Amino acid sequence: MAPPPPQSHRSPSPSQPSGKSEVSDLKSQLRQLAGSRAPGADDSKRDLFKKVISNMTIGIDVSSLFGEMVMCSATSDIVLKKMCYLYVGNYAKGNPDLALLTINFLQRDCKDEDPMIRGLALRSLCSLRVANLVEYLVGPLGSGLKDNNSYVRMVAVIGVLKLYHISTSTCIDADFPATLKHLLLNDPDTQVVANCLSALQEIWTLESSTSEEAARERETLLSKPVVYYLLNRIKEFSEWAQCLVLELVSKYIPSDNSEIFDIMNLLEDRLQHANGAVVLATIKVFLQLTLSMADVHQQVYERIKAPLLTQVSSGSPEQSYAVLSHLHLLVMRAPYIFSSDYKHFYCQYNEPSYVKKLKLEMLTAVANESNTYEIVTELCEYAANVDIPIARESIRAVGKIALQQYDVNAIVDRLLQFLEMEKDYVTSEALVLVKDLLRKYPQWSQDCIAVVGNISSKNVQEPKAKAALIWMLGEYSQDMHDAPYVLESLVENWDEEHSAEVRLHLLTAVMKCFFKRPPETQKALGAALAAGIATDFHQDVHDRALFYYRLLQYNVSVAESVVNPPKQAVSVFADTQSSEIKDRIFDEFNSLSVVYQKMNLEIYLLVQNLQILLFQPREWKQMTRICF
Repeated sequence: MAPPPPQSHRSPSPSQPSGKSEVSDLKSQLRQLAGSRAPGADDSKRDLFKKVISNMTIGIDVSSLFGEMVMCSATSDIVLKKMCYLYVGNYAKGNPDLALLTINFLQRDCKDEDPMIRGLALRSLCSLRVANLVEYLVGPLGSGLKDNNSYVRMVAVIGVLKLYHISTSTCIDADFPATLKHLLLNDPDTQVVANCLSALQEIWTLESSTSEEAARERETLLSKPVVYYLLNRIKEFSEWAQCLVLELVSKYIPSDNSEIFDIMNLLEDRLQHANGAVVLATIKVFLQLTLSMADVHQQVYERIKAPLLTQVSSGSPEQSYAVLSHLHLLVMRAPYIFSSDYKHFYCQYNEPSYVKKLKLEMLTAVANESNTYEIVTELCEYAANVDIPIARESIRAVGKIALQQYDVNAIVDRLLQFLEMEKDYVTSEALVLVKDLLRKYPQWSQDCIAVVGNISSKNVQEPKAKAALIWMLGEYSQDMHDAPYVLESLVENWDEEHSAEVRLHLLTAVMKCFFKRPPETQKALGAALAAGIATDFHQDVHDRALFYYRLLQYNVSVAESVVNPPKQAVSVFADTQSSEIKDRIFDEFNSLSVVYQKMNLEIYLLVQNLQILLFQPREWKQMTRICF
């Protein structure tokens, strides 16, 4: 037998270098170029640096080139400097001893004539994140905060915040927070001022839990001189910085009403800003300032309506969704103010599904006596939409409006028309809504039952819809001639029904039908109770069947009073969200709380759980076992 042919080994392609040999080649080439002033040396260094950064990016360990990279950084080429700083920042934290080699050249670059190099070097020095090297940061940071160039000062301010997180005591002992406060009120560059505000808020917020002095300093940010100083310069700030200032102003408590109107007059033009974040931040200020002034607060709603509707129609789908979420929160608090603008919430054919769904909720919220007909007519058009989820949501919206007691006559006719459409998902949604409608408006039973009686249970497959149909068969069995026989056929297929919800409804419906038409239902009732007690493995179904059996054994009249009591109309359906939670979400206006309809703590836990799920699946499984 011939030996197998030798296997060929593919050599790594030039685009995907790997292995010790290539790192060694890079090391020798970098060493040859270190300190070279020959023409074209910088171009050669760029090519080598790009290879090093590329290898580092794809996960190859090139930390052995640390010394050579530092030696090659002695150049005036800013591109080489940037790549070297990127390399150093990546390996410094994991190699503190190697990071010590970078201190000299970084400190030297912090004194360079080029302000761009000074700023980049200072940023890299503060990004080493090595606790043993914090003593080398104090001097460059102090010089950077006094630098003539605004870019260097801007970097130095953020560097102070990084130093605070590395070594809090060193930052406080160097009195950097006081320097930032001075820059906040005196620096001519608005980006430096914004960075100071951001850094001081974070430092004093963290310090206030342990230091009374820090708590007092934090309160000074909300003092009238600081707030008015920032407001008077707000037009000079970038969009991000304006949002930062407006968030601070929303926490400010004015001394009297005249001060409230002064602030609102200063910020009036911010409502016309092209950036949606600035508009929302300004609206939050207006709403928070006027909470104690009912009349003015209502006028604010009228004033902010136009800017919000403009942002909905002029932005990207993601921006429209965020603005619509805030509009929805405001509509829930004052629906009458937005009721005349319902056409702004009509769905466009090219909008994504998540925007359409939110618009349907808005249409439901703004519906009242004057606009119900137009809104329901529009929603009925969506029921024939090719997008099935949106068609379902539109039918649910019609049902919600019906439950709000607006023009019920016309809406009932529309819902009954849905039942006659030969589309399974339309019929299923309509059945669920008709059930709720009959619970609130029993007087419509004759019209509804006449249509429902023509629907075959074999054509209804969704559990909620089948459960609704079974409920109506039991509740109105005296008006539906075939009700006992339909229920009997369902009981005969008990083992084929996989939904416990349907089986629970079937047990109750057969019991109700038995008390209204006993001769026709006795056989079906006995079969249902036997199946529920003897063969059903679902605990709730088994317990309910056993309960009904014992109740019938005890006293038939008592069983009838329990299972089939006099009908009482449901006045209010349970809201999924309490008014207290809605008020708390309103307090967090212009945040993710409004978009997710959850509190900040819930969002934080949601994000943490998502990170665990993505990066630590084992810990996720352990946590779910503990929590659930």
